[in-house]
Amino acid sequence: MTFSVVVLAAGKGTRMKSSLPKVLHPIGGKPMVQHIVDTVKKLGATNIHVIYGHGREQLQNKLSHNGLSWCLQEQQLGTGHAVQQAIPYIKDNEDVLILVGDAPLIKESTLKQLIAVKKDADLALLTVNLEDPTGMGRIIRQGEQVTAIVEHKDATEQQRQIKETNTGMMMMGGSDLKRWLSALNCNNAQGEFYLTDVIEMAAKEGKSIHASQPSCAIEVEGINNRVQLASIERAYQAEQAKTLMLQGVSLLDPSRFDLRGEVEVGQDITIDVNVIIEGKVKIGSNVTIGANCILIDSIIEDNATIHANSILEQAIVGQHCNVGPYARLRPGTVMKEQSRVGNFVEMKKTILGKGSKANHLTYLGDTEVGEGANIGAGTITCNYDGVNKFKTFIGDGAFIGSNSALVAPASIGINATIGAGSVITKEVGDNELAIARAKQRNISTWCRPEK
Repeated sequence: MTFSVVVLAAGKGTRMKSSLPKVLHPIGGKPMVQHIVDTVKKLGATNIHVIYGHGREQLQNKLSHNGLSWCLQEQQLGTGHAVQQAIPYIKDNEDVLILVGDAPLIKESTLKQLIAVKKDADLALLTVNLEDPTGMGRIIRQGEQVTAIVEHKDATEQQRQIKETNTGMMMMGGSDLKRWLSALNCNNAQGEFYLTDVIEMAAKEGKSIHASQPSCAIEVEGINNRVQLASIERAYQAEQAKTLMLQGVSLLDPSRFDLRGEVEVGQDITIDVNVIIEGKVKIGSNVTIGANCILIDSIIEDNATIHANSILEQAIVGQHCNVGPYARLRPGTVMKEQSRVGNFVEMKKTILGKGSKANHLTYLGDTEVGEGANIGAGTITCNYDGVNKFKTFIGDGAFIGSNSALVAPASIGINATIGAGSVITKEVGDNELAIARAKQRNISTWCRPEK
């Protein structure tokens, strides 16, 4: 089947009370309309036409990588008017799937079912039964045949008792769509051109109109304010948590886990509460992640442990490594197997060699550390002179005493030792001891100040 998709995304979203177009507000770390585009791409549509209006530059910039067709709706005169903007790009012999841009949880399986229904009908309609249908368009039937959709404001009291409602999503032939849209009028309470009026037109022509429904109402729930945005976010996160648990991940509290990107997982992973995953993250097998950690575009290999309150961004943590608690691994950090960083350690563009450790209160920037080295508490690499960055090299088995400053460019040799409290400005050779600190003076005649 050849078909194109029209996504309605021109609304301002006044109730969001935001300068950001409604459909760009994020769900799971990406714009809600991007979720819809990603789902549609899996269906094999020939073209994806996005109807845009408010925040046009923001919308086009954010979605520019998707290869979309853009159709401008200068004035928002209703859903029918919105779809009319795509008519110049619609072929008579193709089907058209019309979707709304503010229902990000719509599933591929639901849309496939709607497409399948269209094969046996002239028009396929996605409907949903709601306990409280207030504000929704009602589905009018004669027997099993759908004959019309009546908007809530135009419905009679009897029609408002109907539980089956319109989702705004439907599929029909291109030539039919063009004919029906050209006949729309705005004789209604809103003074708008309703897309839903094409249902009644189709029924009067004797067209077959079949409906299908989603597996769950949350799939088609639209977002109009920040309360609904938060509700949909939690529903989305619950689904992500369920998927991970079915893949063998133990989430100690699924309701306190956020996936705002993509994650690839191994087996026997344990994730404590309030963990946030952003971007693309890969987690190996037998990994434990403590509470309140943030993982961004990082790789964690087998048997590693990330202790509570640690932040990893564009970092690689090797097998059997330990991180944290309260550690920060910034972009370019690589921890080789069996290495360790402890509390209040920060690393950036640093390689920490196999079995090396920096257990507490340390900053390593633009540094390469060999195997089996020990970095004492309070050590810092002074990698920036205010203009340029410089590297520090620390050899295998080196011991850096506490409270040392290594002024880059610096080179510390294999098995070298740096005395505690040293400021190192020159190269230290293999097996050498370097001490660079002021000589201690004890003044016995000194008197402590008194009030």
